[in-house]
Amino acid sequence: MNIVKSHVTDGHNILSSASFPWPVARMVLEHHERMDGSGYPSGLRGEEICLEARIIAVAELVEAMTSHRPYRPAPGMDEAIAEITKQRGVLYDETVVDCCIRALEKRNFQIWE
Repeated sequence: MNIVKSHVTDGHNILSSASFPWPVARMVLEHHERMDGSGYPSGLRGEEICLEARIIAVAELVEAMTSHRPYRPAPGMDEAIAEITKQRGVLYDETVVDCCIRALEKRNFQIWE
């Protein structure tokens, strides 16, 4: 699991020398941090996590739950929405979750196959 978790610091190290108009290296480093401090690599919580990383965290969960993996079928959009709703304000930023759900419902969003 430590090897899997190292992707955030490895990605940060690779991207930190590149010039972007956004905090891309920081976004990569923090995208597995959680609002309650239970994430990694630093155990950041709440507003300590950059907004962009909080957005990626929700988007990544939705993408993961709506995409098939070699080891499991996709649980689907309804389950993804249920999960981010359940973890709203706990693991995931409340405003980000609300915006994501609103975008998914209003735009009849579909994950491509």
